[in-house]
Amino acid sequence: MAAASDPVELGAPWGPARPEPPPTRFHPVHGANIRVDPSGTRATRVESFAHGVCFSREPLAPGQVFLVEIEEKELGWCGHLRLGLTALDPASLAAVPEFSLPDLVSLGHTWVFAITRHHNRVPREGRPEAEALAPSCPPALLVEPHLCIEQFRIPRDRLVGRSRPGLYSHLLDQLYELNMLPPTARRSRLGVLFCPRPDGTADMHIVINGEDMGPSARGLPAAQPLYAVVDVFASTKSVRLVQCRPCRPCAA
Repeated sequence: MAAASDPVELGAPWGPARPEPPPTRFHPVHGANIRVDPSGTRATRVESFAHGVCFSREPLAPGQVFLVEIEEKELGWCGHLRLGLTALDPASLAAVPEFSLPDLVSLGHTWVFAITRHHNRVPREGRPEAEALAPSCPPALLVEPHLCIEQFRIPRDRLVGRSRPGLYSHLLDQLYELNMLPPTARRSRLGVLFCPRPDGTADMHIVINGEDMGPSARGLPAAQPLYAVVDVFASTKSVRLVQCRPCRPCAA
């Protein structure tokens, strides 16, 4: 699996270029029902519907996308994958909570959301409420090779889910690209990242198959290490990590 090969560059006022972030892996600390494969890139819930909380092994760099693809689903459960960020060090937890929502969030310094198409955008103070509406899928989604989120320009090629080769796979790929499949369908790719702001805080964004869902949370402590949180919950049984190519600053 390819890893990022170039450093993440941050233009002013975000400071000089930062060191290259390590390849994303799952943290050895995780929920009781999770099994992580030897590569650290696949997490499977082996029983029940809960105790599926996972973390990134390392804190994320600004603009670094922690991207998972849904590998397996499990019928009979109600609910889907949850995704977000935490400023809590997973190694410091006395026990991993049963649920990300509300258990982990209730510990503080954690921002997690259930994945839906129209979800949890927050407007800036003094901005109209319409800013919080989920964005429509832009016409350029199929042709624009990069996704710009605030100050970051992210290659889109690995952000979009793909079906496995076989009958009708070309039709399914078009549905992934157009974001016409449910966001929690098998092979969907879901990512989380944070974008620092000049006031020392950060915005959290969730990306579904190459489409930015907008800022899900604001005011995150950008100076603190922020770990990704993935809750392999209910009907989502297994996810694997997809290594994203490095981002670049967006043009002004």
